Amino acid sequence: MTTLLFATNNQHKLREIREIIGTSIQIISLNDAGFEGDIPETGDTLAENACQKARFVYERTGRDCFADDTGLFIDALDGRPGVYSARYAGEGCSFDDNVRKILAELEGVENRKASFRCVICLILEGKEHLFEGRVDGIILTERKGTDGFGYDPVFRPKGQLQSFSQMPPYLKNGISHRGRAIGKMLRFLGN
Repeated sequence: MTTLLFATNNQHKLREIREIIGTSIQIISLNDAGFEGDIPETGDTLAENACQKARFVYERTGRDCFADDTGLFIDALDGRPGVYSARYAGEGCSFDDNVRKILAELEGVENRKASFRCVICLILEGKEHLFEGRVDGIILTERKGTDGFGYDPVFRPKGQLQSFSQMPPYLKNGISHRGRAIGKMLRFLGN
């Protein structure tokens, strides 16, 4: 069985990735690998950040690994929060702080179109491979649902009646930006 190190300290992402991948590949966490410390994330694009994180971990562990960077891009906010999605309300902010900020910025705004995008950088035997996933939708006027994390309570994918937070994991993971990027990575690994 293939084993990959997922270069993240985010337990929500780790759980979601393991749910998407299932048992076809063993995913180990930074903690499982004995890796400690912060991983830099200073790029201007999702791809730059994903590659920076994957390279940082690969150079220190020598293990095949992957990292992702994900952003929420809102049309009415000129693409914000984008690459700053995790820290949109400021350093040390919570998911709740970020959601509160975008809801305040969009108050009274009719155009609520948005997209979630994810880029994964896989380093396999020293070579980098990129995989992208995207899902379009809208930002709701209030939170709906209790599952998921991040902006999930206020993002409703196009063609769906529920926010990501209202969906069971199998449904969300089947249509999400991260699910689509992971699907591409799995197809690549299957070849």
